[in-house]
Amino acid sequence: MDSFTKGGCMTTSFNPEQAIEAFHALQRQAHAPWRLQENALEVEWVFKDFAQAMAFMNAVAEVAERMNHHPEWSNVYNRVRVRLTTHDAGGLTALDFAMAQAMDALVITLSQA
Repeated sequence: MDSFTKGGCMTTSFNPEQAIEAFHALQRQAHAPWRLQENALEVEWVFKDFAQAMAFMNAVAEVAERMNHHPEWSNVYNRVRVRLTTHDAGGLTALDFAMAQAMDALVITLSQA
């Protein structure tokens, strides 16, 4: 288990058992079909159009800046692919799961707009 300091807080990478436990908790709460892949969380969303996909990415960018935790992602028209892992810690941390939950909430908010 590796530790590092991010934004003044100590962040520790999850061991495999902790990652699986946190992933199952995410699956119970999230609306998105998150996958646990190679020490990372991955998901793809399909939005109504490009404008909605970009609105989502801009909203996530604001959250990412506040958290000082930035996703790996790509966008092609109405699709947004996301991969979350904490490179500094060498794997998944609580930050990744918090970001996944925040993204899930933003998707719900945008879909209701």
